[in-house]
Amino acid sequence: MDDGISPDTADNPVSRRLFRLRTEPSLTIFAFRCRVCASQCVRTVVRRTVVLQRAPEPMAPLPPFPWIDVAIILALVALNGVFAMSELAIVSARKARLEAMARSGKKGARAALVLAADPGKFLSTVQIGITLIGILAGAYSGSSLGMPTAARLQAWGLSASTAETAGFAIVIGLTTYASLIIGELVPKQFALRAPEAIASFMAPVMRWLAIGTAPIVWVLDSTSALIFRALRLNRESEEHVTAEELHMIVAEASKSGIIEEHERSIISGVVRLADRPVREVMTPRTEIDWLDCDWGPDEIRETLLASQHTRLPVGEGSIDTVKGVVQARDIAAALFRGEPIDLRALMRKAPVVIDQIDAMDALLALREAEVPMALIHDEYGHFEGIVTPADLLAAIAGEFKSDSDPDDAPSVVVRDDGSLLVAGTMAADSLADRLGIDLPEDRDYATVAGLALSVFRHLPGEGESFVEQGWKFEIVDLDGRRIDKLLVSEV
Repeated sequence: MDDGISPDTADNPVSRRLFRLRTEPSLTIFAFRCRVCASQCVRTVVRRTVVLQRAPEPMAPLPPFPWIDVAIILALVALNGVFAMSELAIVSARKARLEAMARSGKKGARAALVLAADPGKFLSTVQIGITLIGILAGAYSGSSLGMPTAARLQAWGLSASTAETAGFAIVIGLTTYASLIIGELVPKQFALRAPEAIASFMAPVMRWLAIGTAPIVWVLDSTSALIFRALRLNRESEEHVTAEELHMIVAEASKSGIIEEHERSIISGVVRLADRPVREVMTPRTEIDWLDCDWGPDEIRETLLASQHTRLPVGEGSIDTVKGVVQARDIAAALFRGEPIDLRALMRKAPVVIDQIDAMDALLALREAEVPMALIHDEYGHFEGIVTPADLLAAIAGEFKSDSDPDDAPSVVVRDDGSLLVAGTMAADSLADRLGIDLPEDRDYATVAGLALSVFRHLPGEGESFVEQGWKFEIVDLDGRRIDKLLVSEV
């Protein structure tokens, strides 16, 4: 239809717009759609703005935290600590101390001795209690505290799944920490501080528990016994204390101030006495004052005046043929009475021991002897020396400085530079203790000179030296073919 409007006739703005709408309908449709979309976008933005500005809905209040369940869990953990403390106390309690407490009338000590006598059944009883409590504490803590903890984590902004996982992890972690501190470490430290007292206090309770769980304990104990039998192992431990352990105990007591250093030395000497061969503590034949049966009164008198000993061996022709021992007072009594001196009639029989026995056996022999002196012979019957109670006392307490022998040089002299001037006749065991070195158990020497000869394998000359366990030993003086002095210094 022609309405008379054309580009040429549309010379006013209204006519031109109508002409465009008629001739270009796609532009009209596009404009309309744009208006519709714009309107929808505005409505959407308005709705979302209203939603964002709307006040959040209030959350439901959190239930109170189950503190009673926390108390129950702590009680279970503490009960686990009681079992752990009882176990360590009874196992580590000293039997001698418990026996002394039992003799004094303490019933708990008797119960502790009964439990300690059968550790297999006792440990099974304790393990039953510890295992059950551990399972119960872990399960109860997770079921009772896991969700309340997760709810609080969720209130802090975590998602439900994350809060639940983290809540259970926190509860299990804190329960484990409390079990380690309250249920294990602290109770066991208490048990180590006073094992006998705690064992005596807890033993009656543990004994009643053992009776109540006897069937389960029997099954567990029998099973462990079968395993040991299959492995060919002995379930019974060998309860013995070695000499080395005694030395360590004495050393620890000295370090802690319980005993003095000289007390430690004496105790160590007593313990070591049974490990030292008698040749290490004897007086060697070269240092013995002796009498000959064929000597006259003058020779006997001169020997007694020169000697500082109250008893002297008696030989026939030489020291190698010792027949007995005579007491100086018996000779003096004969001299005072003006009687002839018959050494064969005055001498007494002395025990003969071989040089391979230990010093403790020599002490037992001296206790049964008629005179307190024993004659030492080697396996070939050769006379090696003598041993007296004074020698054994010196081995225990150390050498004594005799007022009657002021010219005797000490066995060890400490020099200004810290080195030691050592006599060759000094006991090798004593020097080893002083230097802190170890000597072979199967050694065949008793003196420091013997130690040097065992290393050199020949008679050394002055100036020769060797190093042993960080110490340098140098020969500084020889007396003929005998090593007289050595200089010992730390390398």
